[in-house]
Amino acid sequence: MHTVTGESSSPSTVGASLVQGHPNPPSDRDPQAFPLRVLHRFAEDPQDRRIQKGTEVLDDWWEGKQRPPPLKLDLEHGKQDHQLSSDFSPGPSSESSQMGRKTEKPSRQGPDRPASKATGGQNGHANASMELRRKHPSLESESSASQTARLMDRDDFSLNEKPPLTPSTPSTDTSFFDLPRQDRRNFLLLVLLYFLQGIPMGLASGSVPFLLKSHLSYGQIGVFTLASYPYSLKLLWSPIVDAVWSPALGRRKSWILPIQTFSGFGMIYLGGRIKEMMVTAGANDGSGVWAFTGWWFFLVFLCATQDIAVDGWALTLISLPNLSYASTAQTVGLTAGHFLSYTVFLAFNSPHFANRWFRSTPSEVGVMTLGGYLTFWGWSYLIVTLGLAMLKREEKTKEKDSIMEVYRSMIGILKLKNIQSIIIVHLIAKIGFQANDGVTNLKLIDKGFSHEDMALTVLIDFPFEISLGYYAGRWSTAYPAMHVWCWAFIGRLVAAVIAQAVVMVFPKDGVQTWYLLTVIASHIFSTFTNTVMFVAISAFHAKISDPLIGGTYMTLLATVSNLGGTFPRYFVLKLVDYFTVATCHPPSTPPTDLKGALINSTFSCALEAQKQVCLDGGGTCDILRDGYYMTNVMCVIIGILTFWGYIRPAALKLQALPLRAWRLSDPDAK
Repeated sequence: MHTVTGESSSPSTVGASLVQGHPNPPSDRDPQAFPLRVLHRFAEDPQDRRIQKGTEVLDDWWEGKQRPPPLKLDLEHGKQDHQLSSDFSPGPSSESSQMGRKTEKPSRQGPDRPASKATGGQNGHANASMELRRKHPSLESESSASQTARLMDRDDFSLNEKPPLTPSTPSTDTSFFDLPRQDRRNFLLLVLLYFLQGIPMGLASGSVPFLLKSHLSYGQIGVFTLASYPYSLKLLWSPIVDAVWSPALGRRKSWILPIQTFSGFGMIYLGGRIKEMMVTAGANDGSGVWAFTGWWFFLVFLCATQDIAVDGWALTLISLPNLSYASTAQTVGLTAGHFLSYTVFLAFNSPHFANRWFRSTPSEVGVMTLGGYLTFWGWSYLIVTLGLAMLKREEKTKEKDSIMEVYRSMIGILKLKNIQSIIIVHLIAKIGFQANDGVTNLKLIDKGFSHEDMALTVLIDFPFEISLGYYAGRWSTAYPAMHVWCWAFIGRLVAAVIAQAVVMVFPKDGVQTWYLLTVIASHIFSTFTNTVMFVAISAFHAKISDPLIGGTYMTLLATVSNLGGTFPRYFVLKLVDYFTVATCHPPSTPPTDLKGALINSTFSCALEAQKQVCLDGGGTCDILRDGYYMTNVMCVIIGILTFWGYIRPAALKLQALPLRAWRLSDPDAK
């Protein structure tokens, strides 16, 4: 019988000793023990329940809790009985009587708790904190030998340094200026790269649909929304981005450099032809919209692929203790890029806004044009790419991920019954809001709400969205995330009804101050409920994802969530055109300033192209039935029925499940 005692022992070294089959802690310079010390792993076989039980006792012991009774473990290595003796109670910053020095409290981990982890709450339910994970870890645990080889291949490998700290969220006292100098530089680089991604995304999802409204019908704009699909489908090719790369350039720069180069030249090409392409898209009853959509689909595809590479690079650019700043960089960069290309660009593209605030002599064009904006950022892409290639060195590594291994992980996740339930929830949950999210702003523009007023609305809404999003995060921490999500779901349905009422009371004599304030208040409420739903479901995803395959798990859930918000919009915009009934009446007296052929007979003007022909020929387009109202009511009714009939019961059931129900290793979850 051996007694395991220690001078400055920790659970990691004691656990490693148990696996080695001897009572003495392994040497700091022993390469076989190095990955165990670095990764804070107690055992090589996470499925061995005897080792798991022993390490759970050691965890409580090390945390300074009640002294455990002796635990006997009959280990396979030598078949020796080892007794864990509680002769000492090391705790945080405890003094070692034998060595006369402090022993630091290590990260609390076990064989089923990897270095980057979420800690389960009471009764094992999903009330954990955010996890920080490797992007595409293996489905199976890495062996000690492969861990050793991978870690010793890194440029920063050293046996003279202390084991790396477990990545964790910095404390509230940690500010940007408290970060190490290298972390600050890399943080700013990540913000820049994410910012560049936000530029074309803000155009594709925000500004361009507004500018197309004068050329295309709602259904044809619905075709253009397909251009944003790559961000919802990037999981399909993300394993390729992780596994295929050139050692000469580096794992991430192998993708970022060519992708940004193609994006830059693509934006320059579009910038020189965008005006003619938009006119062509609306010609011949919108037959050119597919080709126009194809160009933007390709540009968004490049941005989505760059996002995969930058996400992976962020995990190594920022040091482990400050790794949560990587997600902060993503939020700041993408939000700023989207805000600039949507809100700011729409305002400065409006001739009325420019004539009112920046010009003494009126002009028919704004301060910015879409072509000039695209060209400017195309050249900016190329300049940043050149600087990145010349000035930033990527850490070399021989680590390779198997493409098929990651795809097998995805298939395994999809077979879980709980995952299938949450996928159904994601795919139908956003149907109730689609008309409000995709059509309300376009309908306001159609009724006479100016582009500059819309830009002002979004501009005012932006700081509210950021500040209220903070409280949404606190609510998702203080209360069960899916409960918060359900309350926000109801609020978002109410926001859709309010938005329709705001459109219905559009003033016949033009936009006045009271109406502008009403639109702003309605927009803030709608955006707030949207933000609460997003923050709550993101928190739930982080809590349930299996840390062993966290990157694949999180990306899969985010992809399904995004897809649930994109695929219904195409059909919703088609329904608006389908339900709309409008008739063009010829003028009683032919006007003198005709822009087209004189209208001599009545015809349908439900589509945008027909309406434009009617107005150019001096006719009047009378809307007998507005398809927006019927479509929005239909969406809200579907949202109410699905929420009370399936979504709410399923969401609360999923919230109540223990964490083990979301694990691939749990047979009850399959």
